Amino acid sequence: MIENLTHLNENNEAHMVDIGGKKTTERTARASGVINMSLQAVRLLADNAAQKGDVLGVARIAAIQGCKQTGFLIPLCHPLSLSHVRVDFDIDMELARVKATVTASTQAQTGVEMEALMGVNIALLTIYDMLKAVDKRMTITQVHLEEKSGGKSGNFLFDDAYENIEF
Repeated sequence: MIENLTHLNENNEAHMVDIGGKKTTERTARASGVINMSLQAVRLLADNAAQKGDVLGVARIAAIQGCKQTGFLIPLCHPLSLSHVRVDFDIDMELARVKATVTASTQAQTGVEMEALMGVNIALLTIYDMLKAVDKRMTITQVHLEEKSGGKSGNFLFDDAYENIEF
């Protein structure tokens, strides 16, 4: 078996990790990502004037739903009972973009990173869906885990060590 690839069994086959013997602990993860758009689209969003309604309000609810559905959408993830999900948006008018940040928490035997990452992606895709009539060239970028705490592997804090990525 390849070291550290927990989703592979001794025969190098994909499997769901057995978390039965793991200790239940408080676990939190924060992820973020950005959607870049035209000045027209970001103005509509900031002024809450989009034809489809409250873009960020809908995206916030979508992010929460996405977090809750992660275990059903990612094949080897365990469905988790979430204790809290927080969704924040930062509108940057100068750069014509929105940053979505999702923080997910649980008391469980496995981490909550995938839930936070799923929430970010669903939030950004919802923004795209609601503004695509104005700007089909929007790009979703920089989706990443910022921080996680709890569990056997301990804490993680993102550092932009990759030379080929600018955050």
